[in-house]
Amino acid sequence: MSDPHEVVALDQKIQVVILDFDEDKKRIALGLKQLTPHPWDALDADLKVGDHIKGKVVVIADYGAFVEIQPGVEGLIHVSEMSWSQHLRSAQEFLHVGDEIEAVILTLDRQERKMSLGIKQLKDDPWETIETKYPVGSKHTAKVRNFTNFGIFVELEEGVDGLIHISDLSWTKKVKHPSDFTSVGSNIEVVVLEIDKENRRLSLGHKQLEENPWDTYETLYTPGSVHEGKITEIMDKGAVITLNEGGEGFATPKHLIKEDNSQSKLGEELPFKVIEFNKESRRIILSHSRTFEEDKEEAKPRHHAASNRKQNDTPVINNVAAGTSLGDLDVLAKLKADLDKNK
Repeated sequence: MSDPHEVVALDQKIQVVILDFDEDKKRIALGLKQLTPHPWDALDADLKVGDHIKGKVVVIADYGAFVEIQPGVEGLIHVSEMSWSQHLRSAQEFLHVGDEIEAVILTLDRQERKMSLGIKQLKDDPWETIETKYPVGSKHTAKVRNFTNFGIFVELEEGVDGLIHISDLSWTKKVKHPSDFTSVGSNIEVVVLEIDKENRRLSLGHKQLEENPWDTYETLYTPGSVHEGKITEIMDKGAVITLNEGGEGFATPKHLIKEDNSQSKLGEELPFKVIEFNKESRRIILSHSRTFEEDKEEAKPRHHAASNRKQNDTPVINNVAAGTSLGDLDVLAKLKADLDKNK
């Protein structure tokens, strides 16, 4: 009560109780409520923890709301008892002064004349049946609540939150920050990957809504194969190439040099040779330079071998006489003389 007019009126005769007398100031402190029993003494003796009661919101603060159960008897609903959600918000988001509500008695101390109430208890705790409503592998629509560097926190319903790790957003795109993928307040499709009932948290995925394209990439982007791709991002360490068949690869600066020795530029579409493929780390290393450098290297050995043959043809001795030594000639001469003598 904040206005005396609600209780008494001018010129009204009332009975009061003398509470104190100040002789120096010639003042007497009087009381009216002391003529009636304390409201808490009149509170239903059968009320107990767990009972449902009705009341009116009389005061709102950031931390909670005071509800009048009957004149002079109030209970506090802390903001944490207004929702099963772990995201504590202001009580004004749930209740307003003057609201007629139902609540559950959480604590009751008649001696201290204190009572705490809750309204979330009017609904079942969603985590009691979490495995049934959100089993592993089930698909749902969630709302994006906020970002961190490692993922996205989403809410499937009031009190049921989940985390999508940044690595579970896309099979192919390298997501640097979740804000590049979606926005706060947006809906996002998810798959339940894991349930942590004790900590009331779900591990969710988004990329799992689609089949893993890396199973196909494994047979497509074999080392040594050549594919067309577009340079979609350039950085100090190299460039990101979006391949025409899907997926992204990476090329270091030395592998971006073109045949005329100029550097490849953003937006260019060029052939790239796969020099490394790693399915587990989802890495494709590419080279544009290798598409023409290796052709030149292959040509060089063939030209070199032909030259060697030409050089070797000159000194090769193909007739017997030219390759015969002086010693051999003496032996032949003696053999001829022996043949003539026998004749």
